[in-house]
Amino acid sequence: MGDDSILSARDVRKAFGGIQAVDDCTLSVSKESVTGLIGPNGAGKSTLFNIIAGLYRPDGGELRNLTVLENLVLAAKGNAGEHLLNLFFRPYRVRRDERRWRERAREVLALTQLEGLANEHAKDLSGGQKKLLELARALMSDPPLVLLDEPVAGVNPTLAATLMDLIERLRRGGTTFFLIEHDMNVVMNRCDRVIVMHQGRKIAEGPPAIVKADPIVIESYLGG
Repeated sequence: MGDDSILSARDVRKAFGGIQAVDDCTLSVSKESVTGLIGPNGAGKSTLFNIIAGLYRPDGGELRNLTVLENLVLAAKGNAGEHLLNLFFRPYRVRRDERRWRERAREVLALTQLEGLANEHAKDLSGGQKKLLELARALMSDPPLVLLDEPVAGVNPTLAATLMDLIERLRRGGTTFFLIEHDMNVVMNRCDRVIVMHQGRKIAEGPPAIVKADPIVIESYLGG
C-alpha cells in the first residue's frame, strides 16, 4: 500500500450464508483521485462499499483509515445529537449552528448547480438532478473521501457530463472519489485508476488503458 492512500483494504472477507461475497480483497485508493470500481453483477462491489462505509462488518481482513469513512457516514447522526443537546442547554448555539448549516447548504447548492431548485421537493427532481442532490448531501460535511454508487446511472448525457465535470473540479480541489460505475465511457475517460472485481476478488488494478487491455478483464467482464 502506498503512503498516498486515503483508503486501504487488505484481505477483506465477507460471506452471506454459503456465498463468499468478498473474498480476500486487497486494494487502495489514492488521495485526490477518482478511482472506479467495476465488475459484473455479483462481483462483490456493493458489499465492499458497504463494508468500507461501516454498514457491514467484515468477517476478516483489515481496513485502514476507516474512521474517516465512519465520520462521513455518521456525520448526520452526530450533528443531530449535538443539536438535541443544544436544544436543552444552549438555545443560542442551535440558532448559530442552524445559520452555519444553511450557509453551507447554499454553498453546496451553488456548487452543484441546484440553487435554482432550492425550494422544490426532492421527489419532483429529474433523475440527474437527484444524483446531483445525492452528491450535494455528501458534500455538506466537506468530506475528504466520497463513495458514489453508479453516479451517472439513468442520467441523460448532458447532465452526466455536468456531474463528472463537477467531480473532476472537486478532485482538483482535494476531494477523493471512489465510485462503482458500469458506464465504461465514464470509467475509461474520467477515472485516474480502475479496480476490477470478479467473484469477490480483485483481478486487476491500474490506469484505465492498462486495465482495459488486460486479457483477464476482457475475458471476465468486458467481453471479447
